[in-house]
Amino acid sequence: MVRRPGFSEVSPEAGTLEEDAFDDLLDDDPDGALALLADMSRATDPRLRALARQLAARVMVDVARRGATSRRGVGRIVTAPMRDDAGDVDVDASLEAIVDARAGGAAPNIERLHTRRWARPDTALCLLVDRSGSMTGRPLATGAVTAAAVALRSPADFSVVSFARDAVVVKAQDLSRTVEVVVDAVLALRGYGTTNLAGALSAAGAQLARSSATRRIAVLLSDCRSTEPGDVVHAASFLDELVIVAPAGDDEAAVELAAATDAVMTTVTGPSDAANALARVLS
Repeated sequence: MVRRPGFSEVSPEAGTLEEDAFDDLLDDDPDGALALLADMSRATDPRLRALARQLAARVMVDVARRGATSRRGVGRIVTAPMRDDAGDVDVDASLEAIVDARAGGAAPNIERLHTRRWARPDTALCLLVDRSGSMTGRPLATGAVTAAAVALRSPADFSVVSFARDAVVVKAQDLSRTVEVVVDAVLALRGYGTTNLAGALSAAGAQLARSSATRRIAVLLSDCRSTEPGDVVHAASFLDELVIVAPAGDDEAAVELAAATDAVMTTVTGPSDAANALARVLS
């Protein structure tokens, strides 16, 4: 493991991790601290590795939670059976019950009444993490924080897929996993190989097809430079929605793909910006 700035303070002796020193580094240099923690989570020293992964699962979720993680969606008015907790009576939909009640001189049967209320559509997310390049330091930490932000936004309906030449499901759409377990799984990814972007988008479509959500969105975390055969734009056309988060300063191919697919795109400067980058493309 490359010795990053702050390593000696955070781990002054073999197999140790000083959380106070890490907290100081996180305050001074959030991206540097998160990159260091990502690298320490795969250290050769088993004790340091275990301590780092335990801390990373907590810290990266906290960083993601401080970003914009609220559920979003365009609201619409729906008519539904009356509940005690929401909505105004829909007179038209409830007219028969009201007329019958007045004829009998009794109160309307609540089970026959309907209300009109605002409803927000459920959203399913599939995060695609590009592991074809460097999966150390900042890129690895950015992937982990983004995965945490996705899990916090749509905890009941999300998936994470990593890809290089082949796509690997880290967390399936219909499989229950805690956000901490998902973060740990992303931190275990190794970067290598070519980039099969068309295959990754097809894998996202397969995961999202398992969802019955009103809105289904693929989130592509990548520089979008495809090096394997395949029609990327054609693969994207089968997705309901595609949003792209590309590394700042390396987004030329992502800009081209976004234009070709009508995808919403933003750039991410580092792991501390990951949750806000996700919020920008989903809002």
